[in-house]
Order: sequence, then C-alpha cells, then structure tokens
Amino acid sequence: MSSIDEQVMVALSTVIEPELNRDIVSLNMVRDLEVEEGVAQFTIVLTTPACPLKDVFVERCSAALLGKVAGINEIRINWDAQVPTDRRIHGRLDVPMKSIVAIASGKGGVGKSTVATNLAVCLADAGARVGLIDADILNPNIPQMFGLGSGRPRVVNNKMQPLEVYGVQLISTGFLTTPEKPMIMRGPMLHSAIRQFFTDVEWGSLDYMIVDLPPGTGDAPLSLAQSFPLTGSIIVTQPQAVAVSDAIRAAAMFEQLKVPVLGVIENMSGESFGSGGGEKFAESRDLPFLGRIPLSAMVREGGDYGRPISIDRADSEAGRAFRKLTEDVAARISVAMLQGADVIPINIVG
Repeated sequence: MSSIDEQVMVALSTVIEPELNRDIVSLNMVRDLEVEEGVAQFTIVLTTPACPLKDVFVERCSAALLGKVAGINEIRINWDAQVPTDRRIHGRLDVPMKSIVAIASGKGGVGKSTVATNLAVCLADAGARVGLIDADILNPNIPQMFGLGSGRPRVVNNKMQPLEVYGVQLISTGFLTTPEKPMIMRGPMLHSAIRQFFTDVEWGSLDYMIVDLPPGTGDAPLSLAQSFPLTGSIIVTQPQAVAVSDAIRAAAMFEQLKVPVLGVIENMSGESFGSGGGEKFAESRDLPFLGRIPLSAMVREGGDYGRPISIDRADSEAGRAFRKLTEDVAARISVAMLQGADVIPINIVG
C-alpha cells in the first residue's frame, strides 16, 4: 500500500458507523481503494442493501478526506452489501440462511401478515435474497397477500420448490390445500410442518428468512424458537389497549425463550384505533419502537388483491412508512448479528 493509500485509510478510520459505533476501517467496510490523479475511489460494503445511511457515509467520508489528506480533491464511493451471517444458524441448520426473523403478534387481526409481506418485498426490492415462510399453518394468508391463491409448488428431487413473487420466495400450507378445506392439526403436526418448511424446501441462499407466525403464544412460535436459532422477533400491535396487552405477552414469551425482540411496530395507527399505544408499550419494556403504519384502505386493498402497497403504491404515506420500517428493521438485524464481531465477514457461506 502506497503512502497516500495509507493516509486515506487512516483518515477513513475516523469515520464511525452510526449503528455499530465502530469505525468503518476496523469493521472491514472499506474495500478496493484506488487513488489516482487526486481522486480517491473505494467501495463501502454495507451490512444490508436496505441501508438508509448512504448519505451519512458520503458526508462523513468527504469530511474526513477532502481538505484533510493532501492531494485528495475528490472521492467516489461505490456501494456493495454483504449481509452478515447469524453464526448460530450456520452451526445448527443445514440451510444457507443468514438470518431468521419471526413476525409475531399477541392477537389476530392486527395486520401481522401485512407487515411480514411488505417487509419481505421491500427487502427484496432493495436487492436482498429473501424467503418468507407462512407459519400460520391453520389459517394461511400469505398466498392471498401475494396474489397466489391457485399456486402449487413443484417437487424436484424430493424438495419442494418455493414460489417466487416480487422477488420473494414463498412457502405456505395455503399452496397445498384448497381454501374451503380446513387445516386441522394437533401440536406435534404443527411442529413437523414448520420444520419441513425449513428442511424440505429448496430455498437456495438467502439473506433474510421472514417467518409469519400465527397470533398468540402457542405451539407454532414455541416450535420455531425451540427448533431453530432465531436472529430475533418483531412484535406487531394495534394502538388500542386490548391489542397492546396481548402484545406484551408475546414479547414476554420471546424473552423467556431467549429470543431477542428487535422491536415493536404499531400498525393501523390513526383516527379509528388511536395512536401511541405501541410506542408506550415499547418504552415500558425498554424495546426499540420501529415505527407506525397508518390506517389506510389502500393497505387493505393491497392485501386483498395481492399487490403489496410498498410496491404498488410506494409513494403513498403507508408505502413510505413500510420502506422506512424496512430500513430500520434491516439495521436492527445487522446490529444484532454483528455486535461482538470484530469485522464484517468476508467469506459468507452461500
């Protein structure tokens, strides 16, 4: 490394990654540095393609280099993303997934599947490889949310092939039965079905596996938490007290199971249901409040017709809220996986 290259790297070592509170050089985020004719060009490897901090990095790198390192008159930053791997998954699960995040709620009807759907499609739209398991085995809604009421997965070499829509790979019991046929299962059968969705589906390599759980604290979340190392859970609630009281129980369940709660989302926020209940709940449990999604008929229409609002009407208030939520969730996942790690892994399985 030349003297000027060393000076640039030393200067960049003063740039702090806001979420991890570590400098970007020691985190191995700076790659492929080239200095030529006064231009410093390098790549910043983000921990998620949905990172909201690009402008922050540009501002801080410019402040560190321009006028500070002799001979550097311009910087050019290229962007890459490398989602870190939850090492517990790599050690216990023979599936190339880097993280597993459960979307949960204390009661039904709070829009948990809507949140899971829009989170998954926003991550995929940002460039991530995303899978979505509909773990609400008895009452699957994900097929309708994606407009796949009549879809059926193929089986190749004894592995189900997930269906793909909006860049998201999907599996659900809704693909395996007709809508009018009830799914009737006891606890052990639910446990087996959830495990099979992980082990008997040809997922390929995924950055994020989103799991849409049924409401409550029953067999499905217990089976998931006991069978697989979860990177974290997200609790969805409506603002009103009855929804919040059930959400408190869901959060307490994950805490008891030693699953990190990444945060709380307040859905259907607005005039009819009020607002603020989810945020107060998060504050009372010392949990991150990830944001609120406004009550909107367009959100309901998107779910009814298989056109997620974050894609179909991205510029609407709710569409923007889902995209901001996705950025915050992705950042939380990255922090959860990288806390205690020395660097961003260079060679990630898959």
